[in-house]
Formats: sequence, C-alpha cells, structure tokens
Amino acid sequence: MSTPQPTCRIIPCLDLADGRVVKGVNFVDLNDAGDPIEVAARYADAGADEIVLLNITGDSQNNAVIHRILAQLSHQTDVPIIVGGGMRTLEDLQAMITAGASKVSINSAAVDHPALIEQAAAQIGSERLIIAIDAKLKTQTPTDEPHWEVCTRGGKHRTGLDAIEWAQRAETLGAGELLLTSMDRDGTQSGFDLTLTRAISDAVSIPVIASGGVGTLEHLADGVLKGGAQGVLAASIFHYGTYTIQAAKAFLNAQGIHTK
Repeated sequence: MSTPQPTCRIIPCLDLADGRVVKGVNFVDLNDAGDPIEVAARYADAGADEIVLLNITGDSQNNAVIHRILAQLSHQTDVPIIVGGGMRTLEDLQAMITAGASKVSINSAAVDHPALIEQAAAQIGSERLIIAIDAKLKTQTPTDEPHWEVCTRGGKHRTGLDAIEWAQRAETLGAGELLLTSMDRDGTQSGFDLTLTRAISDAVSIPVIASGGVGTLEHLADGVLKGGAQGVLAASIFHYGTYTIQAAKAFLNAQGIHTK
C-alpha cells in the first residue's frame, strides 16, 4: 500500500501592534512591515490558504483594526482568517467569529482558564478553536531529553507547564487544532524547531500548525516532512518579498507535499 501524500496549508501571519503589521526576533525588537489591510488583501490575492491576524499586544485598538480587516476582506475573498490575541472570554471569541473570523486562537486565556476551551468548543465548535502554544526550550545538559515550557503574555510569562502535556490536555478539552510557535526560533529564519514540532505532532491527533523560524522554502517542507505539521506559518519571508506564496506552493509540490 502506498504512503498517503502529505498535505499542507501555507499560512502567512500578520503580527499586529499599534494598528500596524510588525515583525521581530524572539518576540522582541519589532519592525514595521506595513498596513494590515493592504498586506492581508495582498496575501489573499496571492493564494494563501489561511491568514493569521495576531494581536500581539492584546489591546483593543488592534482588535478594532482586526474587525476592519475582516469587514473589508469579506467583500474581497473567501480565504479563511484566523484571529489570535486579545481575546479573554467566550464573548470575545464569539464576537470575533461574528465579525467574520473563520477560526479563533487563544493562548494565555486558555492556560489561565482551561475550562474556556471546553466552553468555546461547545459554543463555536472545535473546528473553529485553535490553541496557540508558545514554547521555549528548558535549560538542559547534553544527556537530557529536551523539554519545552509553555509561555504566555506574548512570551513574557513562563508558566511551568510542559508543552507536550499541555498540547494533549488542550486536545482532550476540545481544541480542534494547535498553533505551535518555537520562541527560540521566532524571527531567526533558522528553521522550525523540528524536534519540538515532531514531539507535539506525535503526541496529538489534531492538526498542528508549525510556526517560528522560517527562512527558506526548505524550512517549510521540513516542517511537514520532518515535523509532521499540516500547516506551516511564516511571516518574514513573505512580508519582505524573499519568496511568494506561489513559489512556496510550487516548491512543496515538488517535494511531494500536496497544496491547494
């Protein structure tokens, strides 16, 4: 029996701060990367499978910007929009879905109140609920097995939670998908943390989106073939024109990875 061809979604990410798209390294040193409505529309036209709008400061101004983006894009495209950050209650999640988000992603609120995962899954559906996991490698000796800690508050707060155990619990509580970001690789363009990605992918049965560290098209393919991810998220390589979404899809297809 032949091995099924892996499939992958290409997902550009727009980090939003002060109403603008920004990009940094390891969650800090942010640089302006454009107007969010223009950038999102460009990616929709370019063939993105999904687009992530991430409110990295959690403030209401960025949520207002996200509502404007959703309103405008709803008239231009049917590309699904994932919204994350700045949502703390069930009402916040529902409001974003009502505004036009296809899926919502929560991190800090889910860690603070795990019951929110169950409540959100029941109200909006697991298929629309993503749990974001910002993971940082714990200090280890060369003989230790690697362990990663879940961080919240934009990566500023270390929770003590083991990332693999939290991923499994999130699935049990009703998460439909995981958005996994390596804080150690974020913005470095050195490639995904494939050990982390594979460990999480093997530990759960729901789809995993790999995030953090893409610098080449090979990195995208590695996330699928070596990391087991079903979606690959990138920002810098698309924001600054290093590669196009179509080039990324063509490369993945040539590696035996099916894209739309």
